[in-house]
Amino acid sequence: MSNKPPAPAVPAKPQNFLRGIIERDLAAGTYAGRHWAGTPGDAAHQAAGAPDPARIRTRFPPEPNGYLHVGHAKSICLNFGLARDYGGICHLRFDDTNPEKEEQEYVDAIKAAVQWLGFDWKAQGTSHLFFASDYFDFMYRAAEALIGAGLAYVDEQTPEQMRATRGDFNTPGTDSPFRARTPEQNLARFREMRDGLHADGAMVLRSKIDMASPNINLRDPALYRIKRATHHNTGDRWCIYPMYSYAHPIEDALENISHSICTLEFEDQRPFYDWVLDRLCELGLLAQPRPHQYEFGRLNLTYVITSKRKLKQLVDEKHVAGWDDPRMPTIAGLRRRGYTPEAIQLFCERIGVAKDYSWIDYSTLDGALRDDLEGKAPRAMAVLEPLKLILTNWKEVFGSEAHLEPCSAPAHPQRPELGTRDFSLGPELWIEQDDFKEVPLKGYHRLSPPRFGDDGAKVEGTLVRLKYGYVVQCTGVKKNFAGEVEAVYAKLIPDTKSGTPGADAVKTKGVITWVGVHDALPAEVRLYDRLFTEAQPDAGGRDFLSVLNPASKKVVTGYVEPSLASAKPDDKFQFERHGYFVADAKDHAPGAIVLNKITGLKDGWAK
Repeated sequence: MSNKPPAPAVPAKPQNFLRGIIERDLAAGTYAGRHWAGTPGDAAHQAAGAPDPARIRTRFPPEPNGYLHVGHAKSICLNFGLARDYGGICHLRFDDTNPEKEEQEYVDAIKAAVQWLGFDWKAQGTSHLFFASDYFDFMYRAAEALIGAGLAYVDEQTPEQMRATRGDFNTPGTDSPFRARTPEQNLARFREMRDGLHADGAMVLRSKIDMASPNINLRDPALYRIKRATHHNTGDRWCIYPMYSYAHPIEDALENISHSICTLEFEDQRPFYDWVLDRLCELGLLAQPRPHQYEFGRLNLTYVITSKRKLKQLVDEKHVAGWDDPRMPTIAGLRRRGYTPEAIQLFCERIGVAKDYSWIDYSTLDGALRDDLEGKAPRAMAVLEPLKLILTNWKEVFGSEAHLEPCSAPAHPQRPELGTRDFSLGPELWIEQDDFKEVPLKGYHRLSPPRFGDDGAKVEGTLVRLKYGYVVQCTGVKKNFAGEVEAVYAKLIPDTKSGTPGADAVKTKGVITWVGVHDALPAEVRLYDRLFTEAQPDAGGRDFLSVLNPASKKVVTGYVEPSLASAKPDDKFQFERHGYFVADAKDHAPGAIVLNKITGLKDGWAK
């Protein structure tokens, strides 16, 4: 009797070709007879185990040679999400077969990114965190088995000679002069490679398939190369390392992966993926039914680059302040910028899964973020480009220059359970510089002083409402010796306070936000924008550095309302009029408010 749990009810999700494949496999029982011994292993190891409790197994297999980016987020959501929805398990596997570029820092960052996105490799009380380097012993054993079966040989041609004999799309390749060696000769030579008797690059182990194959990837691709390099996991034990295209299918098979989901650039490699698994299954080393590879179009997001090499260049050359710079498309950067896991999951769900490449406009990601934060982020008022507003009749209205008029507003207009935020109005306020124009254009409904119109007639100063406060009327302006505006004068209109019976007695066309000089909190505000000015920064081989956006970061000193005194790192807010902001995860501290702009209330790049 099977110990598999009943199939979970699959939630209603947008259908795609991968879901169709999985549902057909489940209906046909394609993987129903598999066994799982609790850990990765060869055919004999798995045969000794119980029936596999996972209905499907997927994997997310990053190479630990950099920080994950938004494109990886799509793969994470896809692989972990499919396993979740179909009663399966998703493995986190570090594809660490290249010792030269891999570091523990990247391993730790990848684990943190996956967990922050809301996924975990632990299932049914067991961790499914694996390292490809833990399979090096089996990969070597499999290579010797292929040699013994006459399916692999040691080639001592130079790299240039191998390229020349490989042919091209119009010309078949030609056999290596070393291809006819006996299995015994090849095995002896391969063991010499393993034992360090030959120099780096002196020879490689190649599969023996078909040098005339129309698929160039099947023209005896390499399986192993000599590379003396210290590995982060295995140290100096090995001086030969498997090629990725050989290691990857073996890793999937040892882990009982059912659906190996890759991006479309691996489609041409699928025949070799199948060849490796079919031969090793025939030799009895790997269990049937074996994994199958399926490809989807990777995420191409406008205004970002996702090449790890180019992202590293941005970091190394200090165009950005590290892998977690809020302008970077890394998951660490998105997190510090203020994006939420829910927003990224929603974005990945909205863009869907397709077979073809497509470009997704960055506004789609920001739209998902706004939809997520709209219902979550508490509201607040902030002034980012301060200009002082002086209420000249304050003492006349309230009887004391020291009087502070209490005001309040909901923390969130749709969430009364969050309560209210309290602040006060005083005789001097901070307002935004663009809320005052000495000579306003037509249609301007904020503060402007009395003046004479084009017809010579006197025009009264404009009326505006201070949000959550009173109506005021502009009466004048104070300038310095250079003619620059230092302050704006206005008079307060009594009995017009918001929420009181007289609030609507005086009509205004403009409402402005403000903070009181007496209780405003100074804040360093980092106004981030897109890192590049072009939608496809490296299109056509263009130097992506030539289209860096010089305005991608602007730092201002602003003022925020007193409710932010208790803000903690990573707390998010909607500043009325300005957009969404987050307290910086690294630099924000009590008494030192540091805020990052996440995104505006609407797409500022819309055409």
